[in-house]
Amino acid sequence: MLDILKNKYFKFAVVAIIYILWVIWVGNYWLLLGLAIVFDIYVTKKVNWSFWKKREASNSTLIEWLDALIFAVIAVTLINIFLFQNYRIPTPSMEKSLQVGDHLAVSKVAYGPRLPNTPIAFPFTQHTIPIIKTKSWSNLIKAPYKRLKGFGDVERYDVVVFNFPAGDTVVLQNQATAYDEIVRSEARSLENYDTYIGSGRRSTEEYLEMARDQVWENNDIIYRPVDRRENYVKRCVGLPGDSIEIKGGVLYVNGIQEDPPDTQQMNYYVITDGSRINPKAFERLDIYKSDQTMLSGTTYYLPLTRSNAEQISNFRNVVEVRKELKRPGEYGMVIFPHNPYYPWNEDYYGPLWIPEKGASVKLDSNNISIYERIIDVYENNDLEIDGGRIIINGQETDTYTFGMDYYWMMGDNRHNSADSRYWGFVPEDHIVGKPKLIWLSIDKEASGLKKIRFRRLFHRVR
Repeated sequence: MLDILKNKYFKFAVVAIIYILWVIWVGNYWLLLGLAIVFDIYVTKKVNWSFWKKREASNSTLIEWLDALIFAVIAVTLINIFLFQNYRIPTPSMEKSLQVGDHLAVSKVAYGPRLPNTPIAFPFTQHTIPIIKTKSWSNLIKAPYKRLKGFGDVERYDVVVFNFPAGDTVVLQNQATAYDEIVRSEARSLENYDTYIGSGRRSTEEYLEMARDQVWENNDIIYRPVDRRENYVKRCVGLPGDSIEIKGGVLYVNGIQEDPPDTQQMNYYVITDGSRINPKAFERLDIYKSDQTMLSGTTYYLPLTRSNAEQISNFRNVVEVRKELKRPGEYGMVIFPHNPYYPWNEDYYGPLWIPEKGASVKLDSNNISIYERIIDVYENNDLEIDGGRIIINGQETDTYTFGMDYYWMMGDNRHNSADSRYWGFVPEDHIVGKPKLIWLSIDKEASGLKKIRFRRLFHRVR
């Protein structure tokens, strides 16, 4: 039996079968030419494919370490592309479902691994090489979007890792804020200044154009391809073809109220009789110090789950627990689609239909703000809006047929999540994978061994 395992033809046969199955999965049959390389590695051995080390003589310790390092880099890179990838939770947008410091094993095969758009890149970096702070990829080779067959599709209420859709254009001096929001903020500042000095007001388009010029003049701007944009994690609450609406902070999908997870949070005002709440009580409820804001001697401002809100309301020194909600019709300037025609905010939003592949929509001068980024950026058309005229690829039109499916993502920490309410739809080509389990969790507010949240280790993501 051992002799068979050592036989070069047996080794070649095993590797060749695995390689052929991989080629069938990828769907590029030109890669079958690689069987010649596999045959040479295991049988003929004409070429020294590990050219950095001697084939017949002993190698130095340095060369052996280099060989092991190269093998590890290649192996981990292939695992990251086709099987699993690590993702660390950097913000509290999914608390208490996922906590800051959780390290997730993200399955690429859950929805099908996506082949890289930029295959030439520095290993294990998303978009920036550490220390030297330069971009980590090369545009020498650009590949179109292609997703391999996976175990299933994105389902409603899945937790999903995806590339940040609004992260295509990035202001290096302020990477935490989306480029479009920086431009809109600058435009508002210009408009407010004109109002202050009493000069004539310009149109919204003129302020945006002036703001865009200033942002480009005063900052370093770069473009990132889809696979090099920041990774985000949210819960998919809307699938292609769904209609979503938020009323009083409650989400409705196709007219049906969602059944939120017990870990979903919203912001509350907690009013006491003048005495402070015992810090130990906050610890028992897993309410971090960084989440505790004291607005006055009697009022706390806290993100709470429904269970936490109920328990705190029963504290002897608590007079009132009141959920923070915007008013219906109160226009949120930072809320998608950033058009006063749609007076929506975080707590009263929609109804909004989520585009699906092959469906067509009637366009007009108002709803173009909803679909503008899809048409122009995600599906790479030449879009021009001239007054009430909509021109796509040089042709005036009032309809558009979508080329991709889109999703609506929201954080479980509803009042502390930059999600689809702020920047809109997530295209199918931005989907990275599905978190399966928490393999490590680090508490930034603890010290010593307490920094490791042992009770969260190897928990499934739900």
